[in-house]
Formats: sequence, structure tokens, C-alpha cells
Amino acid sequence: MESLREQMFEYRKQLEKGHVQGAYRGLMSYIMDLRNYLKNKYPEYSVSGIYQGYMDMTYFSFTPDSLKSLKLKIAVVFIYDTFKFEVWLAGFNKNVQKEYWELLKKGGLQKYYLPSDIKGIDSIVENVLVENPDFGDLDILTEEIEDGTTKFIGDVVEFLSND
Repeated sequence: MESLREQMFEYRKQLEKGHVQGAYRGLMSYIMDLRNYLKNKYPEYSVSGIYQGYMDMTYFSFTPDSLKSLKLKIAVVFIYDTFKFEVWLAGFNKNVQKEYWELLKKGGLQKYYLPSDIKGIDSIVENVLVENPDFGDLDILTEEIEDGTTKFIGDVVEFLSND
């Protein structure tokens, strides 16, 4: 494993090239635009600010009142190491997360990924929205994310209303 000194040397070399900063600014700008688009199109949803993370994930929550009242939230997440957009169901805290994870573990929403354990995990259930995002056509990317997110929310709300 490289030392921090070696990692910082490599990081500095990459920053000197300028691509990392440009790509990061572009990604943050896109995620901010996506957040604002969803917030404006769905004014009845609660939308958080953007969590930029440590270049591991960047996300914002986009939650209908029906889930917020259950202390649940929906997160639209960009995962850096896999370069994917995902949507997650999460709890407002670890106790809520555990309660709903145990409920889903008993059966439900099988078409989505349920972590086998939630220790150290921020989600209750997850779904990949876009496997290989095409940042060359942001309108189509936004449509894919919106469609997948609203479908996921609909499935979660339907499951919880039947339980």
C-alpha cells in the first residue's frame, strides 16, 4: 500500500494535468442541475442539498411526503469507483434503517438489491439507475435517472402501503 506521501504526489501530478478538476466541476454542475430539475418538476417532494462526499459518492435526497412521514428518504447517488448512478432507500437514522431492512429482508422488492448486512451501509435497498452514464447527452441521462427514480419510489411506496 502506498504511503500518504506517495498518494499525494500522484494526486498532485493528476491535478496539474487539469482533467480531474474539469471533470469534477462538470459532474458537480450536472448533479446540481439534476437536483434543481427534480426539485422544480416535483415541488411536493422534499429535496436536500448535495452531499459531495470524499470522491466515494455524491448524492442528494428526493423524497415524497409519504416516505418522509415514515422517517425514510430516497437518495439519488453517484458512485465514483463504479461510475454508476444509483437510487437508494435509506432511513433518517440507523434504527429506522434497521427496522425497514428487517421488514424487506422478510420479503419484498426482490427486483432490487438488498444488502446482506447493514453494518457500515447507508442504504436499505438499492437499484442501479445508469450503469455507464453518457455525459455527452445530459438530457437523456436526466430522463434515465428521473424515470428509474420515480419507478423505484413508486415500487417502494406501493410495497409499504400493502404491508
